Amino acid sequence: MIVLQCINISKSFGVDPILTNIKLDIQTGERIALVGRNGAGKSTLLKIIAGQLSFDSGQLMIPKGIELGYLAQNTGLESNLSIWEEMLTVFKPLQKMEQKIHEMEHQMSNRDLLANQTKYEKLLKEYDQLQLTFKDQGGYQYEADIRGVLSGMNFADFDYHTKISTLSGGQKTRLALAKLLLTKPDILVLDEPTNHLDIATLTWLEQYLVSYKGAILIVSHDRYFLDKIVTEVVEISRTKSTKYPGNYSSYLDEKAKRYDQELKQFERQQDEVAKLEDFIQRNLARASTTKRAQSRRKQLERMTLLDRPAGSEKSASFSFDIKRQSGNEVLRVQDLHVAYGEDTIFKKLTLAIDKGESIALIGPNGAGKTTLLKALMNMIPVKSGTVKLGSNVTVGYYDQEQANLKSNKLVLNELWDDYSLVPEKEIRTVLGNFLFSGDDVLKPVSTLSGGEKARLALAKLMMQKANLLILDEPTNHLDLDAKEILENALIDYPGTLLFVSHDRYFLNRIATRMAELENGEITNYLGDYDYYIEKKDEIFQREQLTPDEKGSGEAEGDQSDKRTYELNKEAKKVERQRTRRIEEIETQIESLEITLAGKEEELCDPAVYSDHEKAQLLQAEIDEVKKTIDTLMEEWEQLQE
Repeated sequence: MIVLQCINISKSFGVDPILTNIKLDIQTGERIALVGRNGAGKSTLLKIIAGQLSFDSGQLMIPKGIELGYLAQNTGLESNLSIWEEMLTVFKPLQKMEQKIHEMEHQMSNRDLLANQTKYEKLLKEYDQLQLTFKDQGGYQYEADIRGVLSGMNFADFDYHTKISTLSGGQKTRLALAKLLLTKPDILVLDEPTNHLDIATLTWLEQYLVSYKGAILIVSHDRYFLDKIVTEVVEISRTKSTKYPGNYSSYLDEKAKRYDQELKQFERQQDEVAKLEDFIQRNLARASTTKRAQSRRKQLERMTLLDRPAGSEKSASFSFDIKRQSGNEVLRVQDLHVAYGEDTIFKKLTLAIDKGESIALIGPNGAGKTTLLKALMNMIPVKSGTVKLGSNVTVGYYDQEQANLKSNKLVLNELWDDYSLVPEKEIRTVLGNFLFSGDDVLKPVSTLSGGEKARLALAKLMMQKANLLILDEPTNHLDLDAKEILENALIDYPGTLLFVSHDRYFLNRIATRMAELENGEITNYLGDYDYYIEKKDEIFQREQLTPDEKGSGEAEGDQSDKRTYELNKEAKKVERQRTRRIEEIETQIESLEITLAGKEEELCDPAVYSDHEKAQLLQAEIDEVKKTIDTLMEEWEQLQE
């Protein structure tokens, strides 16, 4: 059954079209992801569907009786009630029904009514029917449902009598999502529901949505989440919508295939058009062939000409480099003690980071991950312990709050003031690589969107050329394309990484070690996020064993962990070396081809080729350059395999 239809929906803001002839069908039980660049119109479409925004033309059809639940991006639950009281408001009809059942039970115990058999049987029948309805609508389990959802949304340790008005913004956002899930609408419309969720809560939400009986329409930048949840992807690009079957990874594959097919069809048609036009031009004026030429012209006129398929929209392009190599020991933290007033965040915390490692600091919200990064950067005081940087270590720090730059400077000056000796042209080039072009560089920083501020903060970080990057939630505010570009830049980065992220897709691509911070201690897992989950499952299974069964496998497991870590580390190192060598070769070949062109031009000079000895010497140099290019090309081809 179709529960929602968008038929040729269009929307403009002023003269700028945002959405053009958008088509979207949602069936019962479907789980659809809406993807596209920041500013493509995804949130606009969700607001139109939720009835919060008008549209210029088209039709929005939702059958009568279909309930739609909408959660806007970063919506916090505002209420003067307690957590429990607010969640109970979802079940007011059931509470009224429950109250009616108790009233009927009281009536049935009345002696006068018992004496009147007809009235008693009528009331008993109504009572049985009401009880059945109450049971079918979840009347005997709604309190358990509330506890289950609150626990899943990381409120298990909260006092449910806590007033919502006293909670943080992130907690209010999680509560808004919890309340919406409890309403169980026919269509769940969610705009970035994974914001403010830690990994444990994300995992619970995935499991909940996978088994959700209603339809789901979702916007999210969490690719791991989309791969787990959705069965269809609708891309909004250049104001139009395109549908793809499968999850997010399937969408990427299918999109690439479609582009290749459409490009081949376009090129084949262009070849055919060129041949027809050439034939017409050569034969139209000749009496013997003019009829054939006219026939070809009619054939050309009847053709529906294909447009060149639109390639990827312009993406950011950047890489992180270093000024110099660090020593092997990059960072040593020993017995670190940090507290806020009387509340100890961690005590006797130890962490060692070596050159070339890429370490993800993970753990539940409130574990102290950001606090640890700030302590390493000497941004907050420590009670005791030591933080030592190794030889030649320079640190670049990306604060998740840094993406909320509030400077009144222009974008150009925000970067240029930090690097005043760099020519303006070079600063503009760097900003252009981060998608700040033309008049964009003259915008005040305070007016930028979250994604634009994040890109500007990354541009400032790139210019530092530090050999240790400490990153706090670097993928926040970035769209899917920008995340992928950031990942590729960090994979190629020749320095050392320590970062906090809830983006599991990002963790899998970047991390060589997972450092879990929980209860004031760090536990290391030598691998990526999937490996960490696997080891956590093994630990859980081991805890169910007897002491004798536990002991036998531990030593072997430790050795296996170490071997796996070393292999992963070496593989990533080799891949980085391969990529850098390819880039070096391409630069060398480009330089040599310029040299070759100059020498060949020089050889054509009469003053040179008439001088046999000089010409022979120059030809030898040309042959040597060609030989070097051939050698480099052979190496390049081998590295590409």
